[in-house]
Amino acid sequence: MYSFKKNINMRRIIKYKAILVIVLLVSMASCKKSFVELNPPTSLTPSQALATEADLQVALRGAYAGLRGVAADYFGRSLPVWGDIMADNAYQSALNTNRYTFFNDYNNTTKGATATDGNVLNFWTSAYSVILRCNNIINSSVASTANVDQYRGEAYAIRALSYFQLIRYFAKPYTEDPAALGVPIITTYDPELKPARNKTSEVYTLMVDDLNKAYTLMTKYVNSSQFSKYAAKALQAKIYLTMGDKTNAKTAALDVINNSGFTSLTAANHASYWAGVTYRTDKVETLFEVSSDPISNLGFDELAYIYSQAGNYGDLLCADDLYALFSTADVRRALYPTGTRAGVPAVFVNKYPTYNPDPSDKKVLRLSEMYLIAAEASLPANEADALNYVNYVTSRRGADAIISTGTQLFEDIITERRKELAFEGDRFLDLQRLKRDIVRSTNYPASSRTVPYTVYRRLFPIPQSEVDANPQIKPQQNAGY
Repeated sequence: MYSFKKNINMRRIIKYKAILVIVLLVSMASCKKSFVELNPPTSLTPSQALATEADLQVALRGAYAGLRGVAADYFGRSLPVWGDIMADNAYQSALNTNRYTFFNDYNNTTKGATATDGNVLNFWTSAYSVILRCNNIINSSVASTANVDQYRGEAYAIRALSYFQLIRYFAKPYTEDPAALGVPIITTYDPELKPARNKTSEVYTLMVDDLNKAYTLMTKYVNSSQFSKYAAKALQAKIYLTMGDKTNAKTAALDVINNSGFTSLTAANHASYWAGVTYRTDKVETLFEVSSDPISNLGFDELAYIYSQAGNYGDLLCADDLYALFSTADVRRALYPTGTRAGVPAVFVNKYPTYNPDPSDKKVLRLSEMYLIAAEASLPANEADALNYVNYVTSRRGADAIISTGTQLFEDIITERRKELAFEGDRFLDLQRLKRDIVRSTNYPASSRTVPYTVYRRLFPIPQSEVDANPQIKPQQNAGY
């Protein structure tokens, strides 16, 4: 009898603590005026709510869930969409629901037009909410165990991922000016904090350091919806490439290629890979993805809906010049069926074919990109390596081998990145780091077919609500807004 009552009491205690953790996570996700007020001072402190290994696991799940974003304006939909519609891959059909029009047209000519944009605000809020959740896990006083180290390592990796997304959309590329204004670095919970923007170089230093810690702390591989040590190393390779640090980018990419135990996507399994809707446990291709399932998803706001012609929207289409890059034998071409929309010929995007009830996951890091990073980072010093790594990808897609040299070889590798990573949110960010003008096809409005690198609207504004609430950041708004 005593044992039975004791078990009941223990279950009640565990249930009570779980409720406290959930209350904390909800309070983290709420937002008043700015991201630094996400946790009201009267709520539980992080140390009170995150007191056990089990608490950290619950909090970590909350961090992963936060990656989907407020109103889909993080990895759930907007982030991968922006990476293609602000570039030259995806365009808005004439038949549309008015989603992402500003980003398709670059027509925000009125001062402050996007400083109050809801998509941009939700992105900012979502990313910093995730960072807050990660900070509380990282800074918790729970003693080290194998599981606790794993959870902290994953939190470091998620934090680095969130800063990587913020810095590339709200700040000038590292390759232009490492000393330019970046985004505020927040690493501890302080409800009174009103931070200024840190230098871009400081944000990149934090990300690299976070990923070094993540790589050391993590020892387990669970599935593709959770960070592992080699997913952290893959993110680090991508960050180094964005910095223009080719030596470290190649070293990190090769560590993943040679030591992770992952196998690459082939022509034979290409179609089934993209048709799949669940996370992977087989270490095939996907190093990390933001996952949804039949219960935990964004409904009509999922990424698949904005592309699928069978869903509610189907607003966004594949640009004609991108489609023309795929040879007939290239298996990737099958992801882009042709038809008509709004009475005109169109190329559809079928990379995210499932929208209900278990939406297609959003790929963030893939093994094939590591080969492309190694290829680009090999130049100009080692063309043989560059050809070897890029053709590892082309040979597994049924595409023609690249045989060029010199400047043309570099261009061919960038084009291969465009083809392989299309509609995964990378193209615009590649054009940013390379400081290139955006040159678009006739699918786009005539006024926005050429978007020079110097156009201020290629950087997002600090959200107006943040500027109004934070006197430190108010004089640091991006130019033009």
